Amino acid sequence: MSSDPKARRRVRIALLLLFVFMVAASVGAYYVADLGRLQDLIAARQGQAALQAITDSSQIEAALKQSPSNRFLRIMAMATHAADETAAAIDKLSDGIEPPAVAKAGKPGTASRNDLEALRRDLKTAEVNATTFTPRTIAVLKTERDTIEKYAASLQLGKDARGRLLDTIDKRHAEIAALASRTSSARADFYRAYQNYIGLLLGEFGAYKFTGGQFIFPLQRTADRYNVAAQAMTAAAKPLAELDQERKTLQQSQQAQWLHFVKGE
Repeated sequence: MSSDPKARRRVRIALLLLFVFMVAASVGAYYVADLGRLQDLIAARQGQAALQAITDSSQIEAALKQSPSNRFLRIMAMATHAADETAAAIDKLSDGIEPPAVAKAGKPGTASRNDLEALRRDLKTAEVNATTFTPRTIAVLKTERDTIEKYAASLQLGKDARGRLLDTIDKRHAEIAALASRTSSARADFYRAYQNYIGLLLGEFGAYKFTGGQFIFPLQRTADRYNVAAQAMTAAAKPLAELDQERKTLQQSQQAQWLHFVKGE
């Protein structure tokens, strides 16, 4: 460093200015972040005030039309729409598990061998589809989350507001994924039991008679095997009805929870 007093003074002034600039920058950044949180809070309060009278999440769109620039209403409307699309996509995945021929299959007792063989093949397809239902559901949920997160960032929604929103979505998704896992396992079990039932009929095809809605087998041990297979299929079908009711209950519960969240209750 130069021994020139003027040079040393210029260096000290430069360092002082650098320090002042760094302090000002950090204060400015804090102020901007704090201002962003304040703006999010104001938008949320205004948006929630506009939503107090709604009784269904579909009414958020109407509130948004009254205040189209409100960031809170925009993200809530978008998230609600995304959730509806996700529900429709998961329902489509669920409906696609079972080939149409399975639901349309007639009474096994009057079916031909070819019909029984085709039904067994369709049941195997349904079993495989059931095992892939959970990962495909999780992929749909991830797409929803990524879309909402990206949209929230485009609105410059603050970190705190984004965090609260995504936490709520993650909790909903965890419940849906858990139910999908149980449903996937139960449906796969049912289709396996159904296959075993049809397999027994194929193995005895031509030996049994179907009279008055009942199978009549020439040997008692065959009748016993049939009863075991039929009871196993009936037992495997029972959880499906329970899970379907659980799905409906969960949907109602999640809709109510979402409504409370958007209204700030």
